Order: sequence, then C-alpha cells, then structure tokens
Amino acid sequence: MIQKLFSPTSWSANATDLGSLILRLTFGLLMLSHGIPKLIKLMNGTMEFGDPIGIGVPASLALTVFAEVLCSVLIIIGLWTRLALIPLIITMAVAVFIVHINDKLETMELALMYLLSYCALFLLGSGQFSVDAILKRKA
Repeated sequence: MIQKLFSPTSWSANATDLGSLILRLTFGLLMLSHGIPKLIKLMNGTMEFGDPIGIGVPASLALTVFAEVLCSVLIIIGLWTRLALIPLIITMAVAVFIVHINDKLETMELALMYLLSYCALFLLGSGQFSVDAILKRKA
C-alpha cells in the first residue's frame, strides 16, 4: 500500500479515468455558473460585457457564452472533449493574459486555475467514463 502511495505512476487501472471524470465534472459544472448568467444577458439583449480583443461587445459576449455554456456541457458529458476544451482554453487565456494581466494574483487566480485545469484535461482526454469512450467502443 505504501509503495502505491508513493508510486510516480497511476496506482489503479481506473485512476486516470476517474481523475479525468472528476476534472470534467468539477470544472464543467463550475464554469456553467459563470456562463449561464452571461447566456441570460445575451438572450435579454443586455450587452454589458468587455471587449478585450477588439471584436465588439456582442461578438465577445457570444463567443464567451459559446465556450462557457455549450463547451462546458460537452465537457461534462465527455463528448468531443478535446475539441470543446479549445474555446475554453482560449477564453481563459484571454482572461488571464489580457483582462487580468495587470491585476494582482488573487484577482487572476480563478481564471488561471480554470486555464491550467483545462490544459491538464486536454492532455488527459475524456477518459473511459465519457460519451467519447462509448462512441469509440461502438466504432
């Protein structure tokens, strides 16, 4: 048992898949709590949002809603996971390196945590507990 605890590799056959599932559910569901209020803004026509990359407020809001809502749902269920992570990684990179670049660490900390978690999940993939895995088994 102690050897497994200090092992530099996976200590269980399903550990990586479970880790991927935990990351997908945690950061997918948490991101929805940021995306749904923005979706409501977009649906109400309230265009109060930043334009950090100069494409216009409506486009910035729409792209952010796409990433934070639709891509988060895809990540939660594990469908097209790596593809769905790309808009989220871009959104969080903009938040970290453009929106919060001159802020203190505690202000950019949340966006940085999302960015790094999405990068780790991109490397891990969706794992066996996902729609991606079900589709692969059927193919």
